[in-house]
Amino acid sequence: MKSSEPSTSPDWPRTGESFGPVGFGPFGPSELARYAAASGDDNPLHLDRSVAMAAGLEAPPIQGMLMMSCLEPAVLRWRDDLAVTTLAAKFLRPVLEGETISLTGRVVRSSPAEIVLRLTVRRADGEIALLGEATAVASRDEAAA
Repeated sequence: MKSSEPSTSPDWPRTGESFGPVGFGPFGPSELARYAAASGDDNPLHLDRSVAMAAGLEAPPIQGMLMMSCLEPAVLRWRDDLAVTTLAAKFLRPVLEGETISLTGRVVRSSPAEIVLRLTVRRADGEIALLGEATAVASRDEAAA
C-alpha cells in the first residue's frame, strides 16, 4: 500500500545506491504450467517444447510476466521498509525453461517521498533479459514509525 507520508528515515535510499544480484529459478516445466494456469497465459510456446523448437528456440521461454513477478520480491529482499507502487519492464531476450535469472537494482532518483529504481535481469549467460523500473515509497509501517 502506498504511503502518503515522506520518509524521515536517516537511512532512506540515496541516488546511486544499489543491490543484488538476487537469484530466481530455475524455472522448470511445472512452474511454467502453474503460472499458465494462474494467469490464463496458456500460449503453447511456453508449454510445449515442439512449438518452441518450431519457433527457433531450444526450449520453451518462460512467460514475461512470470519473470516480471520477480521484481518486487527482489526489491523487498533488499529493503523490506519499502512498498513498490509501480513497475514497468521491457523484455529484451527470452529466458528459457530450466534457466535461472539474477536481478540487480540501482536507485536512479531519490526524494523524501519516493525512490525510482532501475532494475536489470540477466540470464545465466550474462545477457540482459529485462530492463525495468520500479517506484517505491516508505511502507505504511515505516511511515508510521
